[in-house]
Amino acid sequence: MNPLDPRDPAEGPELRKPHEMIVMIPRSKRVTLTGRRLYNAMLQVAQARLAAMDAMPQADFMFEAPLPALLRTTGSSGEDRTAAKRYLREMRGLEVDWESTAPGDGVKWRGFSMLSEVAIEVRNGENWVSWSYPPSIMTVLREPQRWASIDLDVLARLGTYTAVALYEICARYRDNPSGLTSRKPAAWWSDALNQAPGGADRREWRKFKSERVRPAINEINRETDLEVELIEHKQGRAVVEVQFAVRRRLAASRTGAGLPEPVDANLVLRAESLGIREIKLEGLLTEFGDERVRQQLEVLERRVANNRLSPLDNAYSYLRTLLRTETVAGTEATARPAQPRPAPAPRVAELVRPAGEREMSPPPAAGSAPTSGRAESDPEVQARWLNGRIAEIRQELVMLAPEERKVWVDRAIQELSAKGALSAIIVRRASQGDVLHGLLGSVVVRLYASATHGEDWNQPPASLLPPLP
Repeated sequence: MNPLDPRDPAEGPELRKPHEMIVMIPRSKRVTLTGRRLYNAMLQVAQARLAAMDAMPQADFMFEAPLPALLRTTGSSGEDRTAAKRYLREMRGLEVDWESTAPGDGVKWRGFSMLSEVAIEVRNGENWVSWSYPPSIMTVLREPQRWASIDLDVLARLGTYTAVALYEICARYRDNPSGLTSRKPAAWWSDALNQAPGGADRREWRKFKSERVRPAINEINRETDLEVELIEHKQGRAVVEVQFAVRRRLAASRTGAGLPEPVDANLVLRAESLGIREIKLEGLLTEFGDERVRQQLEVLERRVANNRLSPLDNAYSYLRTLLRTETVAGTEATARPAQPRPAPAPRVAELVRPAGEREMSPPPAAGSAPTSGRAESDPEVQARWLNGRIAEIRQELVMLAPEERKVWVDRAIQELSAKGALSAIIVRRASQGDVLHGLLGSVVVRLYASATHGEDWNQPPASLLPPLP
């Protein structure tokens, strides 16, 4: 199984956490619940970015995301921002032991800092986080040999550090035929499930079990997709080793009572690069849902990258109109099912108008009069063809020599600059080699394809179009 396979977009954000990173035993200072959640969210964003790259980035590569989006992914509220910022500043110096839960693996890394570098800066009045990892973490994060699937939405519902730590360990065994975790000394579990450094101040297992472990088990069984049971192994009356039985059950609701559904940080990044503030994106996500916003955001990205059309004055308004037009079309189709042959949405080709043609509004609702004598074909078929065509062009660019690909990147940057669409985020990603995704990638693909395959490179073949009446 490829650890970088794309997920179902309808599912929540998932981290494929390498086994070596599941057990986090602090050695220098206390780890907060928000800090552990936040670190997992940062790993998920970084893993998604690495999956989109064709090769491992350079050692000085910095990942980045809006701090509010990261906090919401962890289930935290805006009131936690100050604490999160303070934790991020301290995270650079925090040292932990990363241990695998598999028998015989032992300690993989000792004395590693959680982050190589971290910075917080304000962009347009919003806090953004930039961070990097030590090389070994980068390698295992991009290509984990074995991993546990950690649903960040589930972690956001767990209210104690011990519950989060125990859930991550048990998630590793959810599909294990034995249904049992590794058998470890009771002192090991006390350290693995405790947010404070172990050692001389370690609580007696009997007390730690009553105060922390039992409540954590009850919380996991109530809030997650797992059922966990404590198993103690004794010599006489003394508990010497501990393990847990793990069973999968039907997943709980992704959004608990009173808990807002987390925002996908990667979706926020895409919207930000188009000039749509996160607070406005939230309103669209609440009104239309993640999947519909994601689909229409792709339409907007193609529209912004089309140099045949004049620049958009307001990307947010255009996206909102696309979403509302789609809603009206769906409502009319449901209300009038007996209407003969209602006109579907415009062909994909109409999103790319000839040079010099006056900018028009977003696609009209179903039922409006067609604009040409040719009957429209299924837009989904054409959209799938175009997505496949773009993937082919992108692969051609990947196969180019770096100096040849740079020619098209430079042209794309010049064009975006001339249109006033060249943001600091795009410049930074270009300098880091992430040039085939997002807005910059769309422009690079279009410029290369137009010059290499002709201006009609994105026009569906005649077989996808219905015959003229």
